Amino acid sequence: MKAVLFDLDGTLIDTAADFIRIIQHMCREEGREVVAADLIRTQVSEGARAMVKLVYPELDVDDPIFLAHRQRFLDSYGADIAVDTDLFSGMYSLLEALEAQEIPWGIVTNKPRWLSEALLQALNLTARCAVLVCPEDVTKTKPDPEPMYLAAKQIHLAAEDCIYVGDHPRDIDAGRAAGMYTILAAYGYLPLQYKDDLTAWQADCIVNTVPELQQQLEALLFAKASV
Repeated sequence: MKAVLFDLDGTLIDTAADFIRIIQHMCREEGREVVAADLIRTQVSEGARAMVKLVYPELDVDDPIFLAHRQRFLDSYGADIAVDTDLFSGMYSLLEALEAQEIPWGIVTNKPRWLSEALLQALNLTARCAVLVCPEDVTKTKPDPEPMYLAAKQIHLAAEDCIYVGDHPRDIDAGRAAGMYTILAAYGYLPLQYKDDLTAWQADCIVNTVPELQQQLEALLFAKASV
């Protein structure tokens, strides 16, 4: 293994608090029952549509009114993208360890590029990230392997030389389809409908904390790098 690629929300960066803040504010503005933080957290990896649907369950996702609410949500998030957001605990030291061994790390996400770039800039990660692949860069997003192949190509590696870490079945499906070694980040935003049987995701490895992730990466990467 020669590189590590991460999903963004719920794997590399803990963004849930900002989403919770915005969704709950939308509930209060509309005079609706405030959605529980834990429920919002499980929908983060499903994207903006799923989170906004928690506020307006009666609206069809293609309804112009729903789409307007979704855009309002995205605009609010983009304006204050990292108020309560940071890397997961332990992730800074993990990235520093990778960089010390000159092992590139990057991101493959279904988050729109304008939001992904703003988030990386807010956390001073832009220059450190070797590759960022977003939906705008491909014709098919995860769970299709196309983004995985593109990320590997951009860092001049074969896909099978890369590790992919994610917290959603589509992450694992995309990584496996591309021939990557896959790690399920069970500390992330596991969707409710998939969290009861993590072995069914068929990841090569499951980690419950960032320190566990670092230990696994060291076994896969650092031993060879130190020879």
